[in-house]
Amino acid sequence: MATVFTIHPDTPQMRWIEKIMDALRDGAVLLYPTDTVYAIGCDLNVKSAVERVRQIKQLSSDKPLTFLCSSLSDIASYAYVTDSAYRTLKRLIPGPYTFLLPATKLVPRLVMSPKRKTTGIRVPDNAICQALLQALGNPIISTSAPTACHKADTQISKAELFDQLDGLVDVMIEDGEPVGYQVSTMLDLTGKEPVITRKGLGWEAAAAWAVEAS
Repeated sequence: MATVFTIHPDTPQMRWIEKIMDALRDGAVLLYPTDTVYAIGCDLNVKSAVERVRQIKQLSSDKPLTFLCSSLSDIASYAYVTDSAYRTLKRLIPGPYTFLLPATKLVPRLVMSPKRKTTGIRVPDNAICQALLQALGNPIISTSAPTACHKADTQISKAELFDQLDGLVDVMIEDGEPVGYQVSTMLDLTGKEPVITRKGLGWEAAAAWAVEAS
């Protein structure tokens, strides 16, 4: 049975954040809220935990995993950022966006796309995520929980989500907020101009910026 921590969505209690940080470093898999959907994640650098995340989501080894960074400067450690990509990142983060970027050597092979050597990175506008990232000191895997991505007219209950994943993950975070069901908007920043490859939360703002930047 997973350990559930009730954490304030705006002012996370650091005593709980530190306990979750210790669990992540020890290889725990986490169910946690983001600024889009609830996500399953772990410490980017713990291979066994990353493999468990893949098993829970039933993802093959050639399917890249997205991870969270705390800031633009943090992104620069894990991805090669061109001037045009930098302008897009600076305009849209933090927010509900996933950016596809060329990966640096700091990104584990188990996470990146093996063919393109690219990686998906997010900087969430979420206080709990940011507190975890600051405490841990490195990125956290972020893949949408299996039942969280429903259409607007079939929004899942949090109780159902927690019941389904209890026993599969080690730690769950309850933030007292409704479960989100809109995924992030995905932008490919590997070319000269940003390209939206998936429309999700905030895609209109991303589309307006893509036009402006082109």
